[in-house]
Parts: sequence; structure tokens; C-alpha cells
Amino acid sequence: MTEKNFYITTPIYYPSGKLHIGSAYTTIACDVLARYKRLMGYDVFYLTGLDEHGQKIQQKAEEAGITPQAYVDSMAVGVKELWELLDISYDKFIRTTDDYHEKVVADVFERLLAQDDIYLGEYSGWYSVSDEEFFTESQLEEVFRDESGKVIGGIAPSGHEVEWVSEESYFLRLGKYADRLVEFFHAHPDFIQPDGRMNEIIKNFIEPGLEDLAVSRTSFTWGVKVPSNPKHVVYVWIDALLNYATALGYGQDADANFEKFWNNGTVFHMVGKDILRFHSIYWPIMLMMLDMKLPDRLIAHGWFVMKDGKMSKSKGNVVYPEILVERFGLDPLRYYLMRSLPVGSDGTFTPEDYVGRINYELANDLGNLLNRTVAMINKYFDGQVPIYKENVTEFDADLAAVVAENIAIYHKQMDAVDYPRALEAVWNIISRTNKYIDETAPWVLAKDEAKRDELAAVMAHLVASLRVVAHLIQPFMMTTSNAIMEQLGLGTDFDLENLDLAELPTGLTVVAKGTPIFPRLDMEEEIAYIKEQMEANKPAIEKEWEPEEVELKLNRKEIKFDDFDKVEIRVAEVKEVSKVEGSDKLLQFRLDAGDGEDRQILSGIAKYYPNEQELVGKKVQIVANLKPRKMMGRISQGMILSAEYGNQLTLLTVDQNVPNGSLIG
Repeated sequence: MTEKNFYITTPIYYPSGKLHIGSAYTTIACDVLARYKRLMGYDVFYLTGLDEHGQKIQQKAEEAGITPQAYVDSMAVGVKELWELLDISYDKFIRTTDDYHEKVVADVFERLLAQDDIYLGEYSGWYSVSDEEFFTESQLEEVFRDESGKVIGGIAPSGHEVEWVSEESYFLRLGKYADRLVEFFHAHPDFIQPDGRMNEIIKNFIEPGLEDLAVSRTSFTWGVKVPSNPKHVVYVWIDALLNYATALGYGQDADANFEKFWNNGTVFHMVGKDILRFHSIYWPIMLMMLDMKLPDRLIAHGWFVMKDGKMSKSKGNVVYPEILVERFGLDPLRYYLMRSLPVGSDGTFTPEDYVGRINYELANDLGNLLNRTVAMINKYFDGQVPIYKENVTEFDADLAAVVAENIAIYHKQMDAVDYPRALEAVWNIISRTNKYIDETAPWVLAKDEAKRDELAAVMAHLVASLRVVAHLIQPFMMTTSNAIMEQLGLGTDFDLENLDLAELPTGLTVVAKGTPIFPRLDMEEEIAYIKEQMEANKPAIEKEWEPEEVELKLNRKEIKFDDFDKVEIRVAEVKEVSKVEGSDKLLQFRLDAGDGEDRQILSGIAKYYPNEQELVGKKVQIVANLKPRKMMGRISQGMILSAEYGNQLTLLTVDQNVPNGSLIG
């Protein structure tokens, strides 16, 4: 195997809604590894993309009144824009609707059918549309029963509701390969990371008996049709998992990348812990069936959760990456996500922690070190960086030892994909360098001409240390890394393979006046901003589901008339509309709802109406009896109704002749 070929993949994301920081975490984590490997001299291929087939997509498209293809096309645009915002350096963006991928999926299905690794049968079980997954009754988190005790529904471990499905289906013979899979696990104990996850898979899924997997559906049509039996579409997990091979050219004429990166490289998958089972059982077994090499590493990371549990729109605790990047910049987001999720467990996102890390670790520790260094070199040496010399002061050797030790730790932790500890090693260098300033006291040395050589050595050591830091953070924070190098006159050439404190170029000139790379933030103001943005993502209408409301819980599309009757929808005329200062999303409306008093409503639709004045005079539909809430320090007295389809949004309007305040029902 050629170790210098490296293939890294994210899971392909299901485009049924807007991606939050959980998906951003995985994609940035893979991006960090791809950038690190490139800087270590590897030839890297980085893959990400979308899983675009399935029942949920078909339903979303039907609700929007468009074709499934039009729906996923619009969603793909939004995801690519997000990855561009996050500066993701992927080499390919695959979509499972790509024609080459669909052809290989159909061919593979027929091949496995011909070799009796797939067979036709019938499946009955509890199915979650949202998860695209079947569950046994014992696997359900909650079970609903009728008066006789018969199970009539339930909730999957993900929190999504299930429905009973009974249909003809093709099955993948997983059980036939169970022993071989366990042998592979034991022969490759580092295959699944972090430690402990492999034993969970064996104990929870393989030892109880590996059941064959349903791999086709007949109840919907949006998917790859089985060529020999086209009433069946290939179930998502065969379709989706094969993307890792088809993206490199597997099963196609142009398969040079497959030979290079799969057969003669390191294959590295990163996924969230919720889909580990599919990647650690179904995918390896499929590869065994196809006589293909198995991946080298499978990382299953934890989740970012909130203080009140998993992110949920209904809780008003969802955080989208765009709001953080637009407000604070990209590098703080990349740093926070990579520093704050412990390997092997979940991490908790709080606005306080987010702003605190920016102020204390980025602004105080790193930003202040750079500012002081640039200022002192300008003050004491007219901007010229002195030549690096070892062991001039009594503190030089210890600084050099700490830097060398933590460079080694950094590489070890990067190889282990333990980003928090890798960044901790970098901050050890930053902390030791800040301490070095206090120890050497350059302001004292500068008063004694006899100490000129010591002062010069201190300045050179500071620049050399910052150069090391800039190289080490390059995979994480590209803009910050480049800014440090440029302020120190170092250019932007990076090489992590041969990084050493003493390798400081000569003839450097720092900038005449350094610009703070991380200005300090007003903690209270910025924490409030993040909380307001989270609250703005919360649905305006909430309903506490009582245990006895089984019928409503089983099918949320069907509600009782009494529930609908509580909602007061009225016609309102837009009298004024303006952008909300300090927000890129909110518009502030003054409306006449026919009740003798104008009301104010804030709505996060600014990007859909760049010329907001076109809305003045229109008659819209509002939910008039919502409890008022505060957004960006302003009161919002209701909600304006709109229709969403793909990445588009349109306010629902009524005929101009309908009087203001008319009740809609």
C-alpha cells in the first residue's frame, strides 16, 4: 500500500431540511484532516455529498408541489453554499441522483442478486420515514397501545414516529457474513474508533444474531429501480453506502482514482455515532460480497447537544453555522467545534462557552501574543526580526523543549483524530510563549544596551514560536494562520513535516502596525445575540402532546378540530416594513389586522425579499393569537404565514378586496 494516498469521506447528508452545526462539525472535522494530510505530504481525495433518494424526499417534494429532482436540486445548491461559507476543501461532491452512481447501484444490486447474496421475500415491521429505517418492537423507545393492549404505533430511538409496513422486499444476507465480519474486527482492533465502539457493535447487534436486511421498497418510487423487478426501488442503505466507491470511479470506465485511493491508499470514513451500525456492519459486508478491500478506519464521533438535550427546533435550541460565521467569522466556529467535542462522547454547546473561548483563548492567549510581539519588534528593532540564536537567555532551552514536545504530541493526536488534545498541545506552546515574555521581561532588557543580544534572542524566539503555532493551526483556522504569518513577514508557505522552532528564516520584517486578529467581544451582548438567533429558529406554535392523544402522536398530519380551532388566522395589510439593524435575517412589519390597533411582527425572511418595500400594501395571512415574544430586543406580536419549497420562500397573500381582519378558517 502507498501510505501517501489518503481518502477521507463524510457521510452523505440527507437534504430534508437545513443543516445545523452537527453536520457542520463532521464536514469541518474531515476538512481539518484533509488539510493536515496535505501539509504532511499526502495526496488526498476528500469526498462529501448528498443522499437524495427515499420516501422522505418524495414526501417533501409533494408537499412543496415540485418534483423530487427539483427539490433535491434546490437543496444541493444550499448545501454547496454552506460548504463554501465554511471553506470546505472537498475534491468531489457526490449526489446519489448522479447518473453514473445510479447505474452502478443497479448493476451491484443485480450482481448480488445473481450470486444469491440478495433474495426476494416479504417484510413486516415498524418503519420510520424520517430515519429510513425499520425497527423491531423491542427497539422502539416508546410503544403506543389501544384499549386491548395491541401495539398501534411508537417512537423510534431517534424520537421520530413509526408506522407499520408490510410489503414485498429484497433482503441482503447479512447473517451469512457475520462470522467473517467478527474475524475482521478482531484482526483490525483499531478499525472502529473511538475505543469501545467496536465492542458495542459486536455485543448489541452481532452476538444477538444478525438478521438479514430489507434492501428494497415498493411503497414509493423515488429511488434507483431494480432492473429485473422495477416495481422495487433500492433501499437507501445500499444506494447511499455505495457512494464511497462510485465517487472514485468504481464500476465505471474511468476508475483510476479508485485504484489509487481505494486499492492503494488509506480509506478513512467519518460518521456520527447514530449511523455507526450501517457503516460498521452493512458496508463491510457489502464490500465482502463484492470482493473489495475494506476501509482502514471508521471514526464515529459524538454529538453537540444543548443543556436541555439534543438539538431540536421545537425546543428552540438549534444553532445554524451561518449565524455564527456571519457574526463572529469562520475561524472561531472551526476552532470551537474542533476544540469542544471530546473524542468518544458528546459535547455541550452553550452561547457562554462559545463567546468565552473567543475572548479568552483566541483574543487573550493567541491574539494578544501576536500583538505584543509585533509591537515590541517595531519598538525595539524598527520592525526587523533578529536572527534566531539558541540558548542566549536562561529561558530559551525550556521554551524550545516545550515547543518540540508539543509538536510531537500534536502529530500524535492528529493521527488519532483527537482534535481537542491536538489543539491543547498548540495552546501549551502559546501559554509557554506568553510565560516566556514575562520571564525575560523585554521591556527591562531594552533599558540596558548590554542586554541587546538577549533582547534580540527573545524577539526571535517569539517570532519562531508564533511561526510554529501558525503552521499547527493551519488545518483548523486558515485565515488566522495566514494573518499571523503575514504580520510576521513570513509569507504563507506551510510544511508540517519538517517543523522546528529553530527553522526561522532570516531577513524578516513585521508589519508596521499589527491588526488584532480577534478583537475582544462584549460577552453579555454576544451571548444575548446567539440566544436570540436560537429563539428565532423556534416554531411559533407549540403543542404539549398529552399521553392519551395517541392518534395525534401517531400521525401529526392529522389533528383534532379542537386543536385547529385554537389557531386564529387573520388577514393583515402591510403598512410599513424595514430591516432590523444588527440582523441579516429579520424584517420588522407594521400591520393593520383590522382590530383598530397596528401590530408589530418580526419575520426572518430578509434574504427572500432583498427589496422589502415591495411588500408594502400587500395583504398577508398572520397567526394573530400567538403569545408575543421578544426578538433582538423588539416585541413580535404574531407570525406571518409563508410557503417554503426547496430554498425558496413566499409570503401567503390574499385578494386586495378582502377586508383587513377577516378570519381565515
